[in-house]
Amino acid sequence: MKLLLTSNGLSNASIADALEQLVGKPRSETRIAFIPTSAFLAGEAEPDSYDWLADDMYRIKEFCGFIDVVSLMDLSRKELEARLNKADVIFIGGGNAFYISYCMEKSGLFDMLPELLKTRVYAGISAGSMIATPTLRAASMAIKNRDRFYDEEYEELGPEGRSSAITANLVNFVVRPHYLSKAFPNIQGDYLEKIAEDVDVPLYALDDNSAVLVDDSRLEIISEGEWKEYK
Repeated sequence: MKLLLTSNGLSNASIADALEQLVGKPRSETRIAFIPTSAFLAGEAEPDSYDWLADDMYRIKEFCGFIDVVSLMDLSRKELEARLNKADVIFIGGGNAFYISYCMEKSGLFDMLPELLKTRVYAGISAGSMIATPTLRAASMAIKNRDRFYDEEYEELGPEGRSSAITANLVNFVVRPHYLSKAFPNIQGDYLEKIAEDVDVPLYALDDNSAVLVDDSRLEIISEGEWKEYK
């Protein structure tokens, strides 16, 4: 299985080069299905500008020969599978991790991924990276509500009635995006030590210029910035 789990998408040349190597064909021939669904309910009553989503999509557009924008909640299962079958890369964007979990479950994408990823690359941005791991305990809402992991409200940390804690569980480690970012003041030091205590697998904290590459049994950190492993 081939994955590229990023904090901030194709934010530098090293990460873009790593994706090209995983795909195994020139960028101009690469088809990407970009799923921005987790951005649509980021959880704020008054969301900030969505410049970051536009930037993510622009970098993907500049990288590939073809970009398809796929909304999980507007397609039938058959339509979704047909669209994804045409892609070389299934790229899941950032936003609310608990909402994208809900959408992936409802759309059937969790069930589709094992077969799709036999011949395709999985790439993620922020929440799209965390959803590929065994747990969402490193998600922002989870860090803010750590005690709720131990009761029945764990799955309701996203939008009411549209929230889930299921993950694709494609790898045996956890990622925490936006390490040391001013926009995420908790994502550093003691806070991450506490989250690392809650998981029984390695936790990789990635700044916005870092990513984890998985190529079958090979794991490599791709970085032009800072990252840290917590065990």
